[in-house]
Amino acid sequence: MPVGNKAQHDGLATSVNDKKTNGTTQKHGIRWAPLNIGVERRLQTFVVLCHTLTIIILLTLFFFVCAMPLSWPLLLPYLVYISLFSNKATSGTLRGRREWLRSSRVWKLYASYFPAKLHRTEILPPTRKYIFGYHPHGIISHGAFAAFGTEALGFSTLFPGITNTLLTLDANFRIPFYRDYALALGLASVSRESCENLLTKGGADGEGMGRAITIVVGGARESLDAQPGTLSLVLNSRKGFVKMAARTGADLVPVLGFGENDLYEQVDSEQHPHIHKIQMLIKKALGFTIPLFHARGVFNYDVGMMPYRRPLNIVVGRPIEVIQQRDHDKIDEEYINDLHSRYIKELTRLWDEWKDVYAPNRIAELEMVA
Repeated sequence: MPVGNKAQHDGLATSVNDKKTNGTTQKHGIRWAPLNIGVERRLQTFVVLCHTLTIIILLTLFFFVCAMPLSWPLLLPYLVYISLFSNKATSGTLRGRREWLRSSRVWKLYASYFPAKLHRTEILPPTRKYIFGYHPHGIISHGAFAAFGTEALGFSTLFPGITNTLLTLDANFRIPFYRDYALALGLASVSRESCENLLTKGGADGEGMGRAITIVVGGARESLDAQPGTLSLVLNSRKGFVKMAARTGADLVPVLGFGENDLYEQVDSEQHPHIHKIQMLIKKALGFTIPLFHARGVFNYDVGMMPYRRPLNIVVGRPIEVIQQRDHDKIDEEYINDLHSRYIKELTRLWDEWKDVYAPNRIAELEMVA
């Protein structure tokens, strides 16, 4: 299929019936998917749909099992264990990680939906440990999952000898059934304990050598600024991951996910300040926020919660060497600030070098909003 036609079918191009009003795109009518789409593209859509609804699907399964009294003798101990005693998500031992699941062909279908690609700009020796900082958060961080939560984009081939762990909220490991799925994919908690254990235990030398963790630095706050064609980062105030690098001696590696913010449309916080204020209150109270977003559906290209088919290019930058601070109680703030400044400088360099290649249709430049 010609590029132009494919773009229009997947929501990549603006319809001839679309028009811009007050900075937002207004569409007239819904473009329905044709019936003669190939099986592989249907499978891609199905896999992305399942991934997007994973928590809902597994919770539904859990409640279905709960409805069967015969399962209670097993479910009750299981719930007590994951609520009070399980430490797999923070232990740093990677128990439960299943490489066959991470390398499953379904993730190739997932990555080819967008499509997504992982680009290495520098060889990373396996004789070091690393903290990958992924930017931007986007709505759901599809790029981070494809590149670091699975082998869909060939991470182990591009970075041989490095075992990477994608980190997510600790609360996710209290959700029945979903926590087992996440652990099997090799995900771990983003808590301080988890980060330290992953980077100081195991690995080639028993002290974390050859290990890496990936943190989506901007978090929930940054998701509210995820607008197509822009790259607004919450980074100036985020230094916790830099301090973790200094404590563990892990080199900092900035990563830019070009196209992450293009996968969904959401309510603009500047045009709807009251909604934005409510979202921030929810984040402050619950630790997460709820972006008001939409994209495409399973059978149409204009209405739904499925991400648009738009290219994702994840570019891994140069590592910033970190000297481990042995005295954790007296970490030099000047050193932390210097590392943070160098990190932002490398991230900016990545943007400047690749923006015309992977973000030619941008409507704004890289911006640090907080």
